[in-house]
Amino acid sequence: MFIAIAIVTLILLIIIHELGHFVAAKFLGVKVEEFGLGYPPRLWGKKIGETLYSLNLLPFGGFVKIYGQEGSIKDPNSFSEKPFWKKSVIILGGVFSFWVVSVILIAIVMGIGAPSEISDEQVSGVINPKVQILGIQKDSPAALAELKTGDVVKEINNISVDKVSQVQKITQENRGREITLAIQRGGEILNVKITPRADSKEGEGPIGIALARTALIKYPWYIAPIKGAEGTIALTWAIIQSWIMLFSSLFQGQGLPPGAEVTGVVGIFQLFSEVGGLGASYFIHFIALIAVNLALINSLPIPALDGGWFMFLVIEKLRGRPLNERIIQRVSAMFFFLLIGLMIWVTIRDIVRIF
Repeated sequence: MFIAIAIVTLILLIIIHELGHFVAAKFLGVKVEEFGLGYPPRLWGKKIGETLYSLNLLPFGGFVKIYGQEGSIKDPNSFSEKPFWKKSVIILGGVFSFWVVSVILIAIVMGIGAPSEISDEQVSGVINPKVQILGIQKDSPAALAELKTGDVVKEINNISVDKVSQVQKITQENRGREITLAIQRGGEILNVKITPRADSKEGEGPIGIALARTALIKYPWYIAPIKGAEGTIALTWAIIQSWIMLFSSLFQGQGLPPGAEVTGVVGIFQLFSEVGGLGASYFIHFIALIAVNLALINSLPIPALDGGWFMFLVIEKLRGRPLNERIIQRVSAMFFFLLIGLMIWVTIRDIVRIF
């Protein structure tokens, strides 16, 4: 079920992305030749006004064909005849649509209950409090027991826990003795046996985990949209910071940072399944996270992506004359196939890792 939902969600995000280009073009007076759901061959089409709306055989998103984008056409309704700022808005309209989706989704999450870190003492407005693992020390009992970041500690030796202090107290009392943790991971409950260290260095703790008490916090409807915008900005900045750390580590020859993992469509489907088991709020928030990631990826100045098209526009503006259309098409095609190759490679790695 979650795989089906994941497929539909990703397709809808792609359609919304193309809809962003479509709306921007229409609003700025540029003719849209075709707006298609799925990819050709065409199954059905109907022309309304100047635009052909089509339904196509391959259900992997959609596309928009903008008049004059792929070749100069001397027509006031052509993309090629519009000023730089209008072209930029149309090209980046798809990227902007992802951020709009994220704001809406996070606003919904804030309205129904947003996952938040709370103190052990907090009671008012708290829904479904739980103790989650935020970090795992290398070579610790937790690492050897294969606990993972995000795991929820439900019980210790059949004693229910929903406060960090409870987990700390029980593990301290059982140093050197084996205990059983009931761990929620996605939709699964796992019984994990672990032996807290009899002796540990200061700050490490008996089993070597960093914990936080989390719960769902609801906001009034008039506050939720503001929180949605704030959450989207925070997500965007967090992803940018993680990219900076990732590329810094790669350029220094240190490989991927600890805990970092490159994943593709198969890996995303697996994450959908895991997050879906945590509840609606976590699931919707995860879709918002994907939307922000797609916005940032499409913003990169790589030919074949929106950021690449915008880069060509900037170069044309600085040169004062158009770039060679054939060169743009060849460079875009080359990078398109490189991106497809990268996706295939990452997907194969996901399959090998998971299965």
